[in-house]
Amino acid sequence: MVKGKTILALITARGGSKGIPKKNIVDLGGKPLIAWTIEAAQQSQYIDRLVLTSDDSEIIRVAKQFGCEVPFVRPAELALDTTPSMDVILHALDSLDTQYDYLLLLQPTSPFRRTQHINEAVEFLLKTEANSIVSISPVKKSPELIFYVAENGALKPVVESTHTTRRQDSKPAFEYNGAIYLTHIPYLKKVRSYKTPETRGIELSNFINLDIDEPKDLAYARYIVEKNLHL
Repeated sequence: MVKGKTILALITARGGSKGIPKKNIVDLGGKPLIAWTIEAAQQSQYIDRLVLTSDDSEIIRVAKQFGCEVPFVRPAELALDTTPSMDVILHALDSLDTQYDYLLLLQPTSPFRRTQHINEAVEFLLKTEANSIVSISPVKKSPELIFYVAENGALKPVVESTHTTRRQDSKPAFEYNGAIYLTHIPYLKKVRSYKTPETRGIELSNFINLDIDEPKDLAYARYIVEKNLHL
């Protein structure tokens, strides 16, 4: 709790990963991938309750082993490749017997997001009085310098611009990195999105923005842990 407001931390972890089998509980540095997120959340003084939403019995078992609460099992129809994440979130909120002021969504595929980053996001939200905070990371190239290939093979700019395309003159660009989503729950239920004009970004760079989705991402994460680069 912070300033009389309660915060629910929700970890989303379905089974059935195709790119990396059992991705959410695969080993990283001697412990399951999901344990990194559980431990980071448990150490934050701002979080009132930590809950997992999952359809997978093995993921649930591992989460409980590391002290995460699992008060319900996610229905199979909400664990498909095509299931919108917002449907999963709203189901979780409706499944709990207690209401909270803020939702902190944490994805286990961002293992290097630590307690300090969670706390910084909460403090940033309080400072800005924003309804929604997301973690962002800078992209290498401005959208003005990115092109797609048209049917005739011609290069077309992703973003039309009348400005020069010199890298030095481009505005810094950022992307959602998936590590932290912190939102006022009534606002979230109303807009059903994290991409709104009111959303504020908090920059988290370096290895924090690693989102493990493919085998090469996992290999890179293991290298980072082996070399202690994440500390």
